Amino acid sequence: MKEPYILSIDQSTQGTKCLLFDCRGSLLHRTDAAHQQIVSPEGWISHNMEEIYRNLISCIRKLVTESGIDKDAVRCIGISNQRETTVAWNRETGKPICSAIVWQCSRSRSVCERIASGGHAALIQERTGLPLSPYFPASKMAWILEHNEEAKMLAAQKKLYLGTVDSWLIYRMTNNTCFRTDYSNASRTQLFNIRTQTYDKDLCSIFGVESSMLPKICDSDSLFGMTDLGGFFNHPIPIHSVLGDSQSALFGQGCLEPGMIKATYGTGSSVVINIGSDPKFSSQGIATSVAWRFKGRTQYIMEGNINYTGAVLTWLTELGLLSSAAESSELARQSNPEDSTYLVPAFTGLGAPYWDSDAKALFSGMSRKTGRAELVRAGLECIAFQIRDVLDCIKKETDLSIRNLFVDGGPTQNEYLMQFQSDLMNAAVQVPNTQELSGIGAAYMSGIAVGIYDESIFHVIHRTSYHPQMSPSLREKKYEGWQNAIKVVLEKQ
Repeated sequence: MKEPYILSIDQSTQGTKCLLFDCRGSLLHRTDAAHQQIVSPEGWISHNMEEIYRNLISCIRKLVTESGIDKDAVRCIGISNQRETTVAWNRETGKPICSAIVWQCSRSRSVCERIASGGHAALIQERTGLPLSPYFPASKMAWILEHNEEAKMLAAQKKLYLGTVDSWLIYRMTNNTCFRTDYSNASRTQLFNIRTQTYDKDLCSIFGVESSMLPKICDSDSLFGMTDLGGFFNHPIPIHSVLGDSQSALFGQGCLEPGMIKATYGTGSSVVINIGSDPKFSSQGIATSVAWRFKGRTQYIMEGNINYTGAVLTWLTELGLLSSAAESSELARQSNPEDSTYLVPAFTGLGAPYWDSDAKALFSGMSRKTGRAELVRAGLECIAFQIRDVLDCIKKETDLSIRNLFVDGGPTQNEYLMQFQSDLMNAAVQVPNTQELSGIGAAYMSGIAVGIYDESIFHVIHRTSYHPQMSPSLREKKYEGWQNAIKVVLEKQ
C-alpha cells in the first residue's frame, strides 16, 4: 500500500502556500506564490481572486511535481485561509463580480456608522461576540450590494453568492458544486449567532444580506467536497478540513485545552485563547468566536485582532529603511537604548482593543538624534506592544496568568522581537521550529479526519523558548510610553 500524503493549502493575505505532509506529520515540501495587493487612491485594499486561483493551481502542481511523490498517494486536502476577506461571485459561473475586499480594508466604515446610528451595535455584539466594525465581512457584503450594479442584478435573480475566501476556493475547486464554509469562518462574518450557531435572521436583515447568498456551515473536519484540481489528479481528492487561519494556527500549536494561548504574527496579528465549550463575552474590545467544531464538539475562543504587525516591516522596507525584514533584528540592537521613539501603526485604523477605524499612524517621542536604527526598532517594538495590549485585556476577562505564549508566523524568526515580546509580557515565548502553523493545523485536522493521524501528532513540533530578562521598572516605563503614544493618536481623532 502506498504511503499516504496530505496536502495543505494556506491561503494567506500575502500569497498562496501549498504544503505536503507525510504520514508522520513531517513537512516534506512547500511551494508558494505572492499575489498583488491592490491599493486604490482611497486606500482601499483588494485582491484579484482569479489571480489567487491561478496561483493555487500552479502551486499544487509544482508541489506534487517537485516532491516526486506519486500524486495518487495524496489522500486528503486541508484549507487554512485569511478569514474576513470577502468575495462576491456569480453562482452559475463561479466568477467573482469584483475584486475581493481584504480584511484590512475599511471602505465599509460608512455602513457600520449607519447601522450604529440605527442603534444596532449592541445587538450585533451580543449575538455575534464581535464589535461592529468594517473589519468583518457583513458590512463588506452590504457595501458590495449597495455599490456594485452586477451584485444588485444577480441578487435580484438569486444568482449571487457571498462568502469568505475558503467558500470561494471550495466552490471553484469542486467545479462550482459545493458552497460550504466551516464554523470558524462563519463565526467571523458578523452574521453568525454564536449562541444558536446559525446565521441570524435579524442580523442578515440589518446588513441587507439574504441567508440564501451565504454558504452552508459545516463542521471544521467535514468532507467539504471532492476535487481533481482541474484534471491534475487522476481521481477526486477529499477536502477534509477548513479553518480560518488563526484558528488553524491554534489547532496546529496543539492548543486544544481551555487556557492555552497563541499569537500569530502575519501581515496583522491575532492573539487567541481557547476558552472551551462555553462562550464568554468581553467588555474590553476582545472578540468571541468559534475555534472549531471538531469531532462533533464546538470550542470557543476569545481573540484580539491587530491590523498592522508584520506589515510594518514591509512598510519600513518600502520606505528604504530596511533592505529586507531580516536585517531589522540586528539594526534594532544597534539603536540607542535611551531613544524614546514609538510608532503607532494605525495605517488603516486600530483594531483590538481600541477598534478605532479613524485612527492615523504616528511616530512620536523622536529627538534630533533619532535615526534609522531607532525608527526600525520602534517598528519592531510596536508589534510587541500591540500584542501586550490584547493580552492584558484577555487577562482581565479570564483571570488567566499567562506563563507561556505559543507563537507562529514569519516575524517569530526575529530574535530581537521575540526577546522583547517575552520581556514586555514577563512570560515565556515558545517559538516552533516551523513557521507554517496555519498550514499545519489544516493538515493535521484533515489527517485526523481520515484516520492517518491521531492527537499524538502535535508532539512532532519542537520549540525554542525565550524568557524575560528586562527589569520590571524598565518594562513598565517602556509600556507607559507606548500607552501615551496611543492616547495621542486616539485624542487627535
